Amino acid sequence: MSLVKIAKLLNLKEWQVSNVIGLLQKDATIPFIARYRKEKTGDLDEVQLRKIEEEYDRLQELEKRRKYILTQIEELGKLTPELKKVILEAEDSAKLEDLYIPYKSRRLTKADVAREAGFEPLAVAIYAQKGDQWLNNWKSLVKDFTVGKEKALQLARDIIAEWISEDVALRAKLRGLFDKESTLICKVTRGKAAQTDAQKYKDYFNYTEATTKCPSHRFLAMQRGEEEGWLKMHISPQEEGVTQIMKRHCLHGYGESQKQIIIAMNDGWDRLLQPSLESEMMAKIREKSDEEAIKVFAENLRQLLLAAPLGQKRILAIDPGFRSGCKVVCLGETGEFLSNTAIFPHEPQHEKAKSTDTIQKLLTEFKIEVIAIGNGTAGRETQDFIQTIAGMEIPVYMVNESGASIYSASDIAREEFPDKDLTVRGAVSIGRRLMDPLAELVKIDPKSIGVGQYQHDVNQTLLKRRLETVVESAVNQVGINLNTASQHLLARVSGLGPVIAKNIVEMRNEIGAFQTREQLKKVPRLGEKAFEQCAGFLRILGGENPLDNSAVHPERYDLVQRIAKDYRVSINDLLQNAIVLNSIKPEGYINEQEEIGLPTILDILKELKKPGLDPRGEFQPIGFSDTVRSISDLDAGMELNGIITNIVDFGAFVDIGVKQDGLVHISAMSHKFIKHPMEVVSIGQHVKVRITEVDKDRKRIGLTMKF
Repeated sequence: MSLVKIAKLLNLKEWQVSNVIGLLQKDATIPFIARYRKEKTGDLDEVQLRKIEEEYDRLQELEKRRKYILTQIEELGKLTPELKKVILEAEDSAKLEDLYIPYKSRRLTKADVAREAGFEPLAVAIYAQKGDQWLNNWKSLVKDFTVGKEKALQLARDIIAEWISEDVALRAKLRGLFDKESTLICKVTRGKAAQTDAQKYKDYFNYTEATTKCPSHRFLAMQRGEEEGWLKMHISPQEEGVTQIMKRHCLHGYGESQKQIIIAMNDGWDRLLQPSLESEMMAKIREKSDEEAIKVFAENLRQLLLAAPLGQKRILAIDPGFRSGCKVVCLGETGEFLSNTAIFPHEPQHEKAKSTDTIQKLLTEFKIEVIAIGNGTAGRETQDFIQTIAGMEIPVYMVNESGASIYSASDIAREEFPDKDLTVRGAVSIGRRLMDPLAELVKIDPKSIGVGQYQHDVNQTLLKRRLETVVESAVNQVGINLNTASQHLLARVSGLGPVIAKNIVEMRNEIGAFQTREQLKKVPRLGEKAFEQCAGFLRILGGENPLDNSAVHPERYDLVQRIAKDYRVSINDLLQNAIVLNSIKPEGYINEQEEIGLPTILDILKELKKPGLDPRGEFQPIGFSDTVRSISDLDAGMELNGIITNIVDFGAFVDIGVKQDGLVHISAMSHKFIKHPMEVVSIGQHVKVRITEVDKDRKRIGLTMKF
């Protein structure tokens, strides 16, 4: 039944959903399914596959909760056939929880007290609304009439108020009103408006907005203000709408019964229903805001991980600084550590001559091809100094160093460089990030990379899970060099993990470079299933089989050999042979028995044309203005080159060559209307901007892309 629901929800065929879930249950990974099981899924992409997985997991959790509720009610002896049927038919968690409310263990309520005191028969008579006969014989409907008529009515109303608050149909109607017509109200906490720390939330001191229109970033900002004690949020639907819905649902005629029910109804709303539904609505908005913020964060991370690499070069990397000096490291073509030192070309030491001599010796001794400089404090000043030494012969690049300090203090960094201090490790990370951003960034907690918005305010479990899938997807999309990849990069490959990745590295160190993918089967704990999942994503450059350096899966090597034989060429001659490859009729190789369909064949032919092609493109350096070094050099009206470093719902941050990034608000991005900045910009994109305002005291830079 759940398969039908998922298929309908995602607008897919039931067989697609069934096949995907079947593959997942056999421990196939999403990247593997998306790349190598297209016939099984109907060519679904990773996004669609993950939605199926998420919906299936959600429905599984719903079923677990349903079974728990049925068991609990049955143990109470209150599970009637009618109630069981309704619970089994509940299609969402909200209705399921509404049905469970009367049976939950709870503290003694006003209604419980009234029931125990014997006032339920009176409540039943009033709520039945079959006339007002109870007015004359109310004493016969209660255990203790000495409490007086008014007290008896109050106790009966307590019971009625609870019945109203637990009415599943009524709750659904009011929930719908909250969803469609409620207002989010935010006010400053009493007595705190004048406090300095509260001023950053000044825009929300007296703020109202329809909940349907409140964007993720605004809600998360107010939520943070509330958690810090400066703000108080409240959600309220239209009072008139609430009254109309409750009267229509609860009242049947006129008279004293209805008057008593109206009093109970208002009490039930104020004391029970409104707080419950407001809390539920607040959680729903929070969940939606978390989803949107995480979605932006995930896309930023994906773009950053897939930034074009410089490639294998001998690099001199510098973590710049003033008083503490610049930490310098030299790295080989594959990122191996060669040497480190420190120079002090800036104030207060100002050892320019000595620093120049040190750099020149390193450039010569280690045959340096590229210089990488972190873009933090003293970055531009260090670039100016180094440029005078490197001249036009050796390129000098500024590198975004966000997260380098996190890496340098991590267990991974200590494991790699146990005898080096934090700053040396940071310089290594800067150099390696230029060489291959993906390989280096996988070592850092994605939350610390410096992209996204309100990452510390959203659901941390969901954030971690989503970001992990982004890293996994990026690694497998690019493909990994089996003989140079670090253990931490290998661990992200489909079907592997930390233990098998460690075993691969240990075997590599023992036997030398892998010559074939087949050798992977000799790695401890890497069985047939793991091999199936990982082999297509691991590359062997210069190995025995040229297909091992491609995305062609070993299970399809026979097919490639068949094609080569049919066209009377060797596999080596088939690779990158556009004339032969373009002449191949893919339909002739479809084999339903072997589950080889057109998508697989087209993928193989595409890969044979450009085997092992890196999808990240070519590295493009950014050229910052030579006259701009710090925020003090900026003035409104200046036009500068920049690079997008972070994208949020309300705009994008741009590195323009000073320590502080500037902000292009979404309204200043395009002459046409856009709903989100990602429609026109991406992480790492080079842009031309004009400065609209500079607040040097608050270190804020306003930019526009509209010329």
